[in-house]
Formats: sequence, C-alpha cells, structure tokens
Amino acid sequence: MYDPTVARLTYRALLGRRRALILGALPVLLIAISVVVRGLAGADDQTASDLLGGLALATMVPIIGVIAGTGAIGPEIDDGSVVYLLSKPLKRPTIIFTKLIVAIAVTMVFSALPTLVAGFILNGNGQQIAVAYTVAALVSSIAYAALFLLLGTVSRHAVVFGLVYALVWEALFGSLVSGARTLSVQQWSLAVAHKVAGGDLVTSDVSLPTATVLLIVVTVLATWYAGQKLRSLTLAGEE
Repeated sequence: MYDPTVARLTYRALLGRRRALILGALPVLLIAISVVVRGLAGADDQTASDLLGGLALATMVPIIGVIAGTGAIGPEIDDGSVVYLLSKPLKRPTIIFTKLIVAIAVTMVFSALPTLVAGFILNGNGQQIAVAYTVAALVSSIAYAALFLLLGTVSRHAVVFGLVYALVWEALFGSLVSGARTLSVQQWSLAVAHKVAGGDLVTSDVSLPTATVLLIVVTVLATWYAGQKLRSLTLAGEE
C-alpha cells in the first residue's frame, strides 16, 4: 500500500522552493507572534490557549493541509503528468495511500511542530496547553490531508474549495452557527485536545467519542473515494 518512488516524487513536488516558502510562512509568523505576545503579556494560560486555538489550529493547520493535500496530486492531474504515473504497474489505492502519507507528514511537520514550539514560548506548556494543541494539530492533520487530497483528485479548483471550507465554513460559519461546528475538523480535534488538557481552557462542541468516530470515518471514506476517482480517471483515459 506504500510505494517509495511515488512518495519520493510527491515529497519533491510538495517541498519545492516555492511551495516550501509558502508552507513555512505561517509557522514562522506563528512563532514570531508568540515571541512578541510573550514579551508583552508574559506567560498567560488563557492568552496561550486563545492564540494557539485561533491562529494555529483554526488558521495555520487547515491552510497547510490545503497546500499539502491538494498539492500532493492536484498539479499532476492539472498538467496531465498523472498519466505517466498511472501507466506504471501500481494499484490506484496504493498511489492515493502513499500520497496521503506524504501529505499527512508534511502537514504535521509544518503545523504540529510550530504549534508545540509556540506553546512553550507562550506559557511553557502550563496546564498542558502546548501539548494539547499539538495533539489537536496532529489529529486534524490526518483528516485535513485526506479531505484535501480527495478535493485535489476530484476538482481542478481544489485549492479554492479547500480554502472555502477551512476559512469560511470552519472559521466563519463555525463561529456563528452552532450546528456547523459538528461538521468541523477543528472541533473534532479540539475534543481530543480537551481530553489532553483537561480543565476549561480548551473546549469543544463535540464529545470525544463522536469526534473520534467522525475523524476516522471521514479519513477512511475520503481516502477510499479518492482511490475510486483515480481509478475512474484511468479508465476514462484508456477509453
């Protein structure tokens, strides 16, 4: 289910000079803001939770997920180079699964690690805030990568749709419409973070059992359907 050659090509595509600069911009911004906030406000648990929740988990992680998830396959489909990959004796689910692993790894590195560093800068991991949001970033990286990899497989406008989901649905509607929060990867990951941190600083509108089930279901279904779409793309090309 994992092909090293496909993985190497995907890493090379995702970590090219231009895309790497884009991926690294938000983590650098998060850490820089954290340094400034710590210098101005000192170590404050509520401030740390607000910044990590509002900037890291709600903005940085989904945007990086969009870049990594759609970038793992979308450009190959757009420029037609995916034909060369599909001509190899590889099962289509293997291609998708390999690209998913790469997208997850890239998303985790560029989101979870900076979140941990920012958390320690802000309050030294007081009340497990840094670790809790880091775990949330790790968990959400998996679901985001699967969702946005699927978007990259089915649409030529995957980046636009991904940003609409991340910034409009989760950030805007999620803050205004309570029912929308149930269908939010951010809220699912916050349920896990709440379990890690305890207390009232990290909260979620979704219970941990529900969040766990939804995270698994969405990740599995998105990965499976992406494999099916890639298979149909192959058949259409052969016809």
